[in-house]
Amino acid sequence: MLNSIVLLQRKDVDVKKSEISKNQQKLLRLEKKLCAIGPVMRGSIVQIGTRNKQFYFSVNKDKKTRLIYLGKEREPQARKLSENYKKLLMIVEEMTAINMELLKNNAAE
Repeated sequence: MLNSIVLLQRKDVDVKKSEISKNQQKLLRLEKKLCAIGPVMRGSIVQIGTRNKQFYFSVNKDKKTRLIYLGKEREPQARKLSENYKKLLMIVEEMTAINMELLKNNAAE
């Protein structure tokens, strides 16, 4: 009976070690993705106007909404920056979940 308890504990330790290893590998992959994102900008693209709709970049800073006129020329660049920011947030959220799991298992680096 004692031998089976020891074996079960070893299996649990082995499972935890493999989970920790997998999570650390995921973190490395996410760090690489993070480096590849490029420039970011928090905010969103909005169209303002009734007849002649124009593109603006909108960001809320210090409890005030700030608008930057984009026009048609700068809209694609601003959209890319905003999309990069959303990717960054998704990666950070995923990294947070993994790091929480590692901390829970006392395996943080």
